[in-house]
Amino acid sequence: MSDELNLARRILQGRAVQQVPDDEVLQEAERLLSGWMQGELRMERPKLYDHYALVFSALIRRVQQLEERVAELERR
Repeated sequence: MSDELNLARRILQGRAVQQVPDDEVLQEAERLLSGWMQGELRMERPKLYDHYALVFSALIRRVQQLEERVAELERR
């Protein structure tokens, strides 16, 4: 099973989660998950807390940023 990728470890590359920008998390997650869905990559079967929490956190922050931008535009 050594050819199976660990999503979070692959994205973080030994860095602390705070050191990886959300843009990088989302871009790499999209690349890895697309490769997995197309059958090009094998992924470990993760549990939510140890893999996808990284991606979900980045998406939540992105949505919050977009909501703030929309609210600002609506105030104009």
